[in-house]
Amino acid sequence: MRKPLHIVACLLLVWAGAATQAETLAVSVEDPYVELRTGPGRGYPIFFVAERGEQIEVLKRRTDWFKIRIERGEEGWVNQVQLARTFDLNGEPTDVPSFTLEDYADRRWEVGVLYGDFGGANVVSTFGAYTMTPNLSLEFWLSEVLGRFSNSQLINANIVHTLFPERRFSPLFTLGTGVINTEPKGTIVATEDRQDNIAHVGIGIRAYVTRRLLFRAEYKSYVVFTSRDDNEEVSEWKAGFSFFF
Repeated sequence: MRKPLHIVACLLLVWAGAATQAETLAVSVEDPYVELRTGPGRGYPIFFVAERGEQIEVLKRRTDWFKIRIERGEEGWVNQVQLARTFDLNGEPTDVPSFTLEDYADRRWEVGVLYGDFGGANVVSTFGAYTMTPNLSLEFWLSEVLGRFSNSQLINANIVHTLFPERRFSPLFTLGTGVINTEPKGTIVATEDRQDNIAHVGIGIRAYVTRRLLFRAEYKSYVVFTSRDDNEEVSEWKAGFSFFF
């Protein structure tokens, strides 16, 4: 049994300039209606319904959402699931374009996991990022440092500048601040847990792998502002993967 939304679709290839290729998707609504939202997400309200037989055109993509325009000029967003349920003129499922490097520039969120070395101890980190511009992101990190004599937890916020987000490989720079909580393991001499402020600068590389998947490696130099007379400097190396949406 077919789902409520079936669309007959055909692909039109449009050339823009001498070296740029843009692809548009012209579709015709076959089922009762298509719901248009004001933005690329289920949290945006439905503001218009395209009825059976109306011609619509796909304008752009943002992760799982596609911006479309109907014949009357109204523009709105539909999700990938709706397009995946469409059919071409031969009755075959429409080949919805998969994620590409170009979609990375339109990302809104990114999450990832990295593993590495923090001052000679193993570190496992997770992060979430919000994109402000294609080049600038705000990141929130949680890290667990597993050392021989103590364990530590890091919480820090970073601003990240990606030099070339449109390229498969790009260097990146980070600057951030946060706190580190150190918990000594059981020893003969009793010690107390301590919490200190930290700041860091870093450099790294981001590589687009496929679809939504990215590889990331980075080096950070931390300064730990201790309550003692001298501050500590710690180096961190780590690498891992992230995905955007």
